[in-house]
Amino acid sequence: MPHPQIKFGTDGWRGIIADDFTFANVRVAAEAVAAYVHSNLGSAQEDPSKGICIGYDTRFESKAFAQACAEVVAATGIPVFIANDITPTPALSYGVKARGAAGGIMITSSHNPAQWNGVKYKAWYGGSGKPSIISAIESHLGKPVPRSAKPAAIVEVDFLPDYLKAIENFADLPLISKSGKKFAIDSMYGAGRTFISDIFTRIGVDHIQIRSELNPLFPGINPEPIEPHIRALGEAVVKNHCDAGLCTDGDADRIGATDEHGEFVDPHKIFSVLLSWVLKRKGWPGAVTRAFNTTKMLDRICAKHGRELIEHGIGFKYVCDLMLEREILMGGEESGGIGFQRHLPERDGLLNALLLANVMAEEGKTLGQLVADLQAEYGEHQYGRIDLHIADDVKNAAIARARALKPGDPTIAGMPILRQETLDGVKFYLDNPEAKTKPNAAETWILFRASGTEPLMRIYTESCSKESVAKLLESARAFALGG
Repeated sequence: MPHPQIKFGTDGWRGIIADDFTFANVRVAAEAVAAYVHSNLGSAQEDPSKGICIGYDTRFESKAFAQACAEVVAATGIPVFIANDITPTPALSYGVKARGAAGGIMITSSHNPAQWNGVKYKAWYGGSGKPSIISAIESHLGKPVPRSAKPAAIVEVDFLPDYLKAIENFADLPLISKSGKKFAIDSMYGAGRTFISDIFTRIGVDHIQIRSELNPLFPGINPEPIEPHIRALGEAVVKNHCDAGLCTDGDADRIGATDEHGEFVDPHKIFSVLLSWVLKRKGWPGAVTRAFNTTKMLDRICAKHGRELIEHGIGFKYVCDLMLEREILMGGEESGGIGFQRHLPERDGLLNALLLANVMAEEGKTLGQLVADLQAEYGEHQYGRIDLHIADDVKNAAIARARALKPGDPTIAGMPILRQETLDGVKFYLDNPEAKTKPNAAETWILFRASGTEPLMRIYTESCSKESVAKLLESARAFALGG
């Protein structure tokens, strides 16, 4: 049953606190989750007797919202394991899988501004709910859920020790400890807190830490590890002569970084650095997946190493879906969500922070040097994104006009359209004159994608220079606004 204020997007439901994200609506969402789990009675993995894990981040009233979910779920007879403290999303996901729970609820709005909160659903396998699961949960919204004669137990648990042990074992901590590298760590006031700093302190890695204190207002930033919110980390790197800055978002499932000069290293380059290292140094099997809005450098890296590259829709749930179907080395999305199947079918910012330090230690290079090496080998790839908060009618009209464009039309920055793709949004590959002057230049493309849950349009582009990216984004902005 459709609900006027609850709609699950690419990774759960988000809303503005005290507007649509209210205790009443959170309870409705929790009831839908409980109803979904009850519908799988007798299932090997999702039987309600296996319980539901619940975690929460640093946002305003997240703990209280989590407790409300716990009470609703327990009232239907499903046992609840609720976090005893603020917990990163990947730690909750690890807890779901390790405990063999039927599923998990995470109270977080990830990288959104402070006035937002949300509900993420994590399935029994320790990752984002597949599209089929999310649709099933939505189908139960607003429907009555039978109450148990006796509520099930609500037990507080600590999801952190087992999770931290897992990511520490995944990375090569002894190698990192001997690297001589210095890092700046930024948890953006979020659930990543002091975990990486604590690990580095224990193994003797020189580092400094910023924004690790709890502040649900996320003062001055959105807890998203991209420009401009990551600038304080870049300044800290330069001031303290670090070799890289490592950053996690509000619920610590996404990674961001700066190089030794304080320059932002976008998630595409992080994905490329990690993928290149894994393929050269580890030899782990499996295909590689990437979302429709991610860098084409990944395609070139995979081609060199003879690996299959799978492109899919936007949202980590598509990565997760593939990881459940076949052997996948790693997969990721534009916003810094990168996951390794051998760890979890889930993105993990804290693990990826450790792995970036691992790569730097093994290669004996700064992060900037690693990125420069990739650009030299695979061609210069520069990326940009803008978010337009526009009314739904303007957004929908722009998408309709974009779909009507045909190859040869010189619409975006005066560059003729080579082809159009519509896997998730409307994407154009463009004939960029600048690319013809550069050896091994990146393909030029631009993507218009309308949010299904907000009055928002995102525009993404990749090209062979920062100047070209800026020109494309400005032209695309004008196009979207009807200019």
